[in-house]
Amino acid sequence: MPLAQSTRATPARRARNDPAQYDDLAADWWRPDGVFAMLHWIAEARAALVPPATRDGAVLVDLGCGAGLMAPHLSGKGYRHVGVDVTSSALGQAAQHGVLAVRGDVAAVPLADGCADVVAAGEILEHVPDLAATVGEACRLLRPGGLLVIDTLAATALARLIAVTLAERLPGGPPPGIHDPALFVDRAALVRECARHGVDLRLRGIRPSVRDLLRWLRTRRGVVRMVQAPTTAVLFQAVGRRR
Repeated sequence: MPLAQSTRATPARRARNDPAQYDDLAADWWRPDGVFAMLHWIAEARAALVPPATRDGAVLVDLGCGAGLMAPHLSGKGYRHVGVDVTSSALGQAAQHGVLAVRGDVAAVPLADGCADVVAAGEILEHVPDLAATVGEACRLLRPGGLLVIDTLAATALARLIAVTLAERLPGGPPPGIHDPALFVDRAALVRECARHGVDLRLRGIRPSVRDLLRWLRTRRGVVRMVQAPTTAVLFQAVGRRR
């Protein structure tokens, strides 16, 4: 759910949720004041849910890794960071930040069963046309006892209003068309699918700190903390371990 203006306009010909938009915006991934600024803030909050590795050779699989924005926040935690994405321009940047880049569809990941101690699916589930297949893949990759970490947008009228109707019209808001609200995630369906694959999820809502966000909008500098929200009806995190 990126917030800031880009140096490049997303071409009007792109359909909503077209992955080619990420090639159009490739220069913005690591700009702290770029259109992907909020993804940096969410990546830091996601990485905070990942505990230090408890064994040598531990693997974290980052589904929809983009340009590897989690990488700086996983440093020192002891994981081999494997990133999966369909966008080659993003994967090239992820590799430059120490991520082992794998080109692949998150609904058909070219990695072995049980290969991961942690699977992170950050800001990706609201972009996939087949939620069940993607969740199944995320759970398949986990070792028994492995941790699944998710953040995504809820399938609610409030999320559509905030993340699309309002945000796309605000100066510094996300690129028009980056989200298709028809793909926002049904929270109950997500919990059911994960449970079906042996992962019991706990959900909590998150949002940017208002004070930090106002400062950032004024200066385009500094970190915006993600804090707990009173509802999961817009942006939420989910965590669970595979039984």
